[in-house]
Amino acid sequence: MRMFQRFILVALILLVSSCIDPYRISLPEGQRLLTVDGFITTDFGPHRITLTRSDTYGSVFEGLIRPVSQATVAVRDSQGEVTFLVEMEPGIYETPRSFRAEVGRSYILQITLQDGKAYTSLPETVNPVPAIDSLSYRSVQIATDSRVENRSGVQILASFRDPADQTNFYYWRTVPGTFVVVANPELHTFPPDHPTNPRGPNPKDCCATCFLVDPSRITGFSIASDEDFNGLSNRLPVAFIEDNGLRFKRTYRAQIQQLGISAQAHRFLRLVEQQVSLTGSVFDQPPANIRGNMISLSDPDETVLGYFIAASVDTKQIYIENERLQFLQTPRIIPDDCRTVPGAVVDPPADWNPPRN
Repeated sequence: MRMFQRFILVALILLVSSCIDPYRISLPEGQRLLTVDGFITTDFGPHRITLTRSDTYGSVFEGLIRPVSQATVAVRDSQGEVTFLVEMEPGIYETPRSFRAEVGRSYILQITLQDGKAYTSLPETVNPVPAIDSLSYRSVQIATDSRVENRSGVQILASFRDPADQTNFYYWRTVPGTFVVVANPELHTFPPDHPTNPRGPNPKDCCATCFLVDPSRITGFSIASDEDFNGLSNRLPVAFIEDNGLRFKRTYRAQIQQLGISAQAHRFLRLVEQQVSLTGSVFDQPPANIRGNMISLSDPDETVLGYFIAASVDTKQIYIENERLQFLQTPRIIPDDCRTVPGAVVDPPADWNPPRN
């Protein structure tokens, strides 16, 4: 009897499953939009321009952004001088090291793709920027939903005096920093498959400290206009570097770029900042493509994303010491030679010069 009941149950399952037709979703193809990302400054090069194209989505999210290779990329200034960029990696184009923008000149970016389509930016004028007088920092803590641990990090502040005789728009960027990687080679153990002493102590003689260029690809930025502080001395927060348990175990060197940009570039970056700060609330503005200063000469109706910036720049660096930070994340332990960390080297950079206490 039980065998008969099981037979009936299996038959019903097969009957129901055979009546279900797979639902095939037909999605319209998205636009493949050209995106231009990069800028030139009054510092010597190389300056980098990145060209990518968004791809249509599929059943697996692969290849959504593809580099645009074999394009002809050039920068033309208001004096008629043309500088060609060289493709160093797929979709990444660089100026010569000797190239730098000049204050007072305007620049346009010209792009011709392999298929003959041509693009240009609107002119960007290089405006002067005041020098950074000094950088300072403070340890900050950010509340989270977690009851166990909050986020923490370092807020960097720039002191400068805004010129009273001109309207200024500011753009601050963090250059990838360098920090001391602190490891614990004395805690190294044998691998778990060791034949005689799995996970047993196997301390290494070297090395406890290395130097590493911050591998994070996330570049923070901040913007401001002098509408509220024209002609005044200022001390403004311009960057935040989050503590990931490794960066601030000893010394971190941060570099800040203060750029003088155009009103149009400031407006573009302000819109980007608003989009990035969306929280998912019902009160958020709906996300949208933000039009930059790039246009297609082949098809005026084509949407091109990104913005080409030409700016003057002043750069300063600051050393952040662990003992001066009030809030720190739980240190991440590296039970091995610090040289096993990708990119880490034993010798400090040639210009590594933290202040002596």
